[in-house]
Amino acid sequence: MKKNFLFLLGFMALITLAACGNKTAEDTTKTQTTTSKAQPTNPKSDVPTVFIHGYGGTINSFGGMIQRLTTDGKTKKEVLITVQPDGTLQVDGELSKRKDNPSIQVLFVANKDNEWNQTEWIYGVLKYLKQQGVDQVNLVGHSMGGVSSLRYLTTYGQPNDAPTIKKFVSIGAPFNDFTDTANEQSVDELLQNGPSELASRYVDYRDGVGNVPSRVPILLLAGKLKEQATSDGTVPLNSALATYSLLKAHGNPIEYQIFTGANAQHSQLHENRQVDQAVANFLWK
Repeated sequence: MKKNFLFLLGFMALITLAACGNKTAEDTTKTQTTTSKAQPTNPKSDVPTVFIHGYGGTINSFGGMIQRLTTDGKTKKEVLITVQPDGTLQVDGELSKRKDNPSIQVLFVANKDNEWNQTEWIYGVLKYLKQQGVDQVNLVGHSMGGVSSLRYLTTYGQPNDAPTIKKFVSIGAPFNDFTDTANEQSVDELLQNGPSELASRYVDYRDGVGNVPSRVPILLLAGKLKEQATSDGTVPLNSALATYSLLKAHGNPIEYQIFTGANAQHSQLHENRQVDQAVANFLWK
């Protein structure tokens, strides 16, 4: 009788331990699930980003960056717009209106024309997008594409027949032409006071900065070939950052980044993975 009682007591203890073990495992699962659900997400939007190449640019100029960012899940290329010299547009693709951070690549057939014509072509592209129901866009311009994008903003500001510019990124854009003021001022002095020598292009920006919507956040990206270099091999560092103090004083939220090394050479900036990341972080986070 005593043995039976002890056996029963031991059996009940085993059942109790097993139940406690199951409860612990269940609680752990719940904790892990809760932690997983708490992970932050970065929701995408349906605001298109318009990529504009530089002087002599081709489909390859931003093609690689857009493809890499697409592979990374940051964007999706939906439209290619080719602008003829007379301003007419050839449009390939269609905006899906999905929240996939859509990208639009713009090509100028006359890819070595002047910045004033490019500015008008950019305006034509934006008017077309407005007609398609697009209310906001981001602008990303490399070299002269950045020059012409800022000239659009300083010339037209926010016209009613074009989408609002949500954010603007320039990559290696010679805003003070090819004037190198490195012998006269440090980068810090440039960022504080603007260029010590003004090219006519910069003067145009200064005269038109009142047209720029002050709410537009702006990112200036610049390169230099090595630590002590003062240019990306084509555009002086101080020229790529020349408009920083001007736009900051105007009230625009503005940031800059400088990249160093062989991959920061002028035509390599749009092939640089660090530049990819900087563009993505600024536009889509």
